[in-house]
Amino acid sequence: MIDAVGMLGTLLVVLAFYLLQLERTDPRSLSYNMINFVGAACLLFSLCFNFNLASFVIEIFWIAASLIGLWKYWRRQAAVDQSTN
Repeated sequence: MIDAVGMLGTLLVVLAFYLLQLERTDPRSLSYNMINFVGAACLLFSLCFNFNLASFVIEIFWIAASLIGLWKYWRRQAAVDQSTN
Protein backbone atom coordinates (compact mmCIF):
# COMPACT_ATOMS: atom_id res chain seq x y z
CA MET A 1 0.00 0.00 0.00
CA ILE A 2 2.81 2.43 0.88
CA ASP A 3 4.55 1.72 -2.43
CA ALA A 4 1.27 2.40 -4.27
CA VAL A 5 1.05 5.84 -2.63
CA GLY A 6 4.66 6.53 -3.63
CA MET A 7 4.02 5.40 -7.20
CA LEU A 8 0.92 7.59 -7.39
CA GLY A 9 3.09 10.52 -6.29
CA THR A 10 5.66 9.70 -8.95
CA LEU A 11 2.94 9.50 -11.59
CA LEU A 12 1.51 12.88 -10.57
CA VAL A 13 4.86 14.70 -10.52
CA VAL A 14 5.87 13.25 -13.89
CA LEU A 15 2.41 14.02 -15.31
CA ALA A 16 2.72 17.67 -14.27
CA PHE A 17 6.14 17.88 -15.91
CA TYR A 18 4.93 16.29 -19.15
CA LEU A 19 1.85 18.53 -19.30
CA LEU A 20 4.12 21.53 -18.87
CA GLN A 21 6.55 20.38 -21.57
CA LEU A 22 3.67 19.67 -23.96
CA GLU A 23 2.29 23.16 -23.22
CA ARG A 24 -0.98 21.63 -22.01
CA THR A 25 -0.83 23.45 -18.67
CA ASP A 26 0.28 26.82 -17.35
CA PRO A 27 2.88 26.72 -14.57
CA ARG A 28 0.86 29.42 -12.78
CA SER A 29 -2.37 27.39 -12.85
CA LEU A 30 -4.12 25.84 -9.90
CA SER A 31 -4.13 22.40 -11.50
CA TYR A 32 -0.38 22.34 -12.21
CA ASN A 33 0.54 23.40 -8.68
CA MET A 34 -1.99 21.05 -7.06
CA ILE A 35 -0.78 18.08 -9.10
CA ASN A 36 2.80 18.84 -8.05
CA PHE A 37 1.83 19.38 -4.41
CA VAL A 38 -0.24 16.19 -4.10
CA GLY A 39 2.40 14.18 -5.96
CA ALA A 40 5.20 15.41 -3.73
CA ALA A 41 3.08 14.86 -0.60
CA CYS A 42 2.40 11.26 -1.65
CA LEU A 43 6.09 10.69 -2.24
CA LEU A 44 6.98 12.27 1.10
CA PHE A 45 4.42 10.06 2.85
CA SER A 46 5.92 6.93 1.28
CA LEU A 47 9.40 8.07 2.28
CA CYS A 48 8.32 8.11 5.92
CA PHE A 49 8.13 4.30 5.66
CA ASN A 50 10.97 3.67 3.18
CA PHE A 51 13.32 6.48 4.15
CA ASN A 52 15.88 7.93 1.79
CA LEU A 53 17.39 11.24 2.91
CA ALA A 54 18.12 12.67 -0.54
CA SER A 55 14.60 11.90 -1.78
CA PHE A 56 13.07 13.23 1.43
CA VAL A 57 14.94 16.54 1.06
CA ILE A 58 13.97 17.02 -2.60
CA GLU A 59 10.31 16.35 -1.79
CA ILE A 60 10.39 18.99 0.98
CA PHE A 61 11.67 21.50 -1.58
CA TRP A 62 9.10 20.31 -4.17
CA ILE A 63 6.29 20.80 -1.67
CA ALA A 64 7.63 24.25 -0.74
CA ALA A 65 7.81 25.28 -4.41
CA SER A 66 4.27 24.01 -4.98
CA LEU A 67 2.99 25.92 -1.95
CA ILE A 68 4.62 29.09 -3.25
CA GLY A 69 2.91 28.52 -6.60
CA LEU A 70 -0.45 27.94 -4.88
CA TRP A 71 -0.03 31.04 -2.72
CA LYS A 72 0.76 33.16 -5.79
CA TYR A 73 -2.22 31.67 -7.62
CA TRP A 74 -4.61 32.50 -4.76
CA ARG A 75 -3.13 35.98 -4.47
CA ARG A 76 -3.72 36.59 -8.18
CA GLN A 77 -7.28 35.29 -7.88
CA ALA A 78 -7.96 37.59 -4.93
CA ALA A 79 -6.66 40.57 -6.93
CA VAL A 80 -8.90 39.64 -9.89
CA ASP A 81 -11.90 39.24 -7.58
CA GLN A 82 -11.23 42.66 -6.00
CA SER A 83 -10.89 44.37 -9.38
CA THR A 84 -14.23 42.97 -10.60
CA ASN A 85 -16.14 44.11 -7.48
